Amino acid sequence: MKQDIFLLAGLFFIVLSCIVTVSSAQDVAWEIANKYPGYTLVWSEEFNAEGKVNEAFWSFEQGFVRNHEKQYYQKANASVKHGRLVIEGRREEMPNERYEEGSGDWRRSQKVAEYTSASINTRGKKAFQYGIIEVKAKIDTAKGMWPAIWTLGTDQPWPSCGEVDIMEFYRVDDQPTILANAAWKREGGQWEAQWDEQKVPFSDFTAQQASWPDQFHVWKMEWTDEHIKLYLDEQLLNEIDLAKTTNPDGFNPFHQPHYILLNLAIGANGGDPSGTAFPRSYEVDYVRVYQEK
Repeated sequence: MKQDIFLLAGLFFIVLSCIVTVSSAQDVAWEIANKYPGYTLVWSEEFNAEGKVNEAFWSFEQGFVRNHEKQYYQKANASVKHGRLVIEGRREEMPNERYEEGSGDWRRSQKVAEYTSASINTRGKKAFQYGIIEVKAKIDTAKGMWPAIWTLGTDQPWPSCGEVDIMEFYRVDDQPTILANAAWKREGGQWEAQWDEQKVPFSDFTAQQASWPDQFHVWKMEWTDEHIKLYLDEQLLNEIDLAKTTNPDGFNPFHQPHYILLNLAIGANGGDPSGTAFPRSYEVDYVRVYQEK
């Protein structure tokens, strides 16, 4: 009889624990979905599926891509571990599959890359116009690293498409800096961009919290048809007036859908990585998009 009582008691506590766990998970989901009054959570990537990045949401860049950066982008450097996207920067030789002897294009003239990393984006899979984009991430601030959270417009080439840098970290005059920017087309050549930039010395954050680089932080883009506001841990870093962001042809690139990019560049604006220990790691806990009901 006693054994039966103990067995029933044990089963009761197991069932009660399951109920509490489910209830707690439901509470968390409700809090996430209703975080911003008047807004609905329309898409989120929580990175809860261990292993490969979900290609229903994300595409990968390959090879040398932009800014004369040192890294060779490849799919192998992005994975999902313990509920987080992990983009790993490595010092390793990688043959350049686009190499062309004598090419004047820097992306094709290098036979071998010295570093690898990953860049993923939602182009052609998920795009959003207006709302709130919220990303929780732990960035790598070692010398040579250039992590970013950004968006590009779905129509027209850069910079006419419009770019929003929700987060960039790199070196300005060799000083570590957090940036919050927007860019669009200005008069001049094909690649001439007009920038609305905000550059905040990284020391402003580490002076308040020495362990800042080891923590996860929340970057947020609040986007309406009138403005874009960029926040870091609810601190407003930059506000872009969209009445002033029209391209010379009259097209406003911030009145169209944008897609999301997450990447870890190495070198270029990030500085010289030669004295930095590798591998490096840029982690993203989640990406969430809210839009007005």
